[in-house]
Amino acid sequence: MSDHLSDDHYWQLLAAQVEEALLSRMPENKLEPRLSATMRAAELLGDPQKAYRIIHVTGTNGKTSTSRFIERLLREHGLRTGRFTSPHLVKINERISLDGDPVTDERLYNVWTEIAPILEIVDAELDAAGENKLTFFEALTVLAFAIFADAPVDVLVLEVGMGGAWDSTNIADGDVAVFTPISIDHTDRLGSTLKEIAQTKSGIIKPGALVVSSIQNQEALAELQSKAKDLAESFKIYGSDFEVIDSEPNILGQNVSVRSIAGEYRDLNLPVHGYYQAQNAALAVAAVEAFLGGGQQRIMDDVVRAAFADFSSPGRLQVVGREPLTILDAAHNPDGAHSLARALKDSFGAPYAVGVISILGDKEAGPILEALDDSLVEVIITQSSSLRAIAAEELATLARKILGNDRVTIQENPQWAIAEAALKIPAGQPGAIVVTGSVTLVGDVLKLKQIEADQDE
Repeated sequence: MSDHLSDDHYWQLLAAQVEEALLSRMPENKLEPRLSATMRAAELLGDPQKAYRIIHVTGTNGKTSTSRFIERLLREHGLRTGRFTSPHLVKINERISLDGDPVTDERLYNVWTEIAPILEIVDAELDAAGENKLTFFEALTVLAFAIFADAPVDVLVLEVGMGGAWDSTNIADGDVAVFTPISIDHTDRLGSTLKEIAQTKSGIIKPGALVVSSIQNQEALAELQSKAKDLAESFKIYGSDFEVIDSEPNILGQNVSVRSIAGEYRDLNLPVHGYYQAQNAALAVAAVEAFLGGGQQRIMDDVVRAAFADFSSPGRLQVVGREPLTILDAAHNPDGAHSLARALKDSFGAPYAVGVISILGDKEAGPILEALDDSLVEVIITQSSSLRAIAAEELATLARKILGNDRVTIQENPQWAIAEAALKIPAGQPGAIVVTGSVTLVGDVLKLKQIEADQDE
């Protein structure tokens, strides 16, 4: 190791090499609808995904929050946990967490060097067969499975990347299959109807699995129930088998009570905003009850209380400033935008809200803006660091058609856009800056906040 490098910096540089190697592959938004390639790589590594039990999570919105909530409840039971989620906000390590913390740069690099030769073998086999080499997400999934086996973990909370049936994570068999709300998204990959999308997502249900689901549109629910009837041991649905009994917003989040599969849990402090997060937390409790006791055993109150009090969901209705109130929310589809709009009214008291918005080119920009129309008084269109971000001028043209000319301005630099938004809030009036539209934009702003914090120190 160089005398001029600290240990941390040394491993950061090596971890950056891993990320660079992954990013050199077919990008995340160009998924291959296949399992065979991931399966082959895992097979050559001794099937690391079979070294631990798994809770598998899919849906359209709320997957990452629900996965984080499930993992926190499991960890409070003293289990060694792994959590695989996507995308990341600031650093790729966030996607692969051990005991609630992002994998260290050192472990990321060391396991990568162990599996890289195997990935090259599979790449060569695919190339010889006339197929594309392992994609970014396929290689990342194999890396994650290997890291969790190396740790080793007792249980992995595994979030699907996209869909379910042919998603790389589906080479693993979940003891519990968890479904967050399913809506229209990724129509180029998953289908144009709820029936088609739910059919693909139902692919994570494995023989003997326990299934728990959020409230679903009837069309989606029918698909899940059909698949569960053939394979699953049980199917529990929000509203009939478990639900949020009560939610009272407060400045730090909300106080909630939950009726779950095996019992009730009352007056819990949940330090995240938005009623949908209370629903995600209820889904997480049901999933953990199913996993630990087949839904027959109540979790100890102290365990639930401690886990709830420590829940967090970065980038989802995350308050990063109070003067003025600054909220980050990675709503990147119409349903997510509707949830944000409801939360601004119910959890934040309908403030004078100025939106700072960037949206990716493959998203439904029009419906997202329409969903936020009644909640945002003014909008500043900016541009995230993603190459897929809609050009600010182009998005502003669309925004003006939907919201009106006088409500929309442009500031391509997100940092300056936030500064400009603060100036638009009338003096003495409850106001909020709402940064939304894409995960990338939220990640960009979190990086800026981290730089500011480091400079303050």
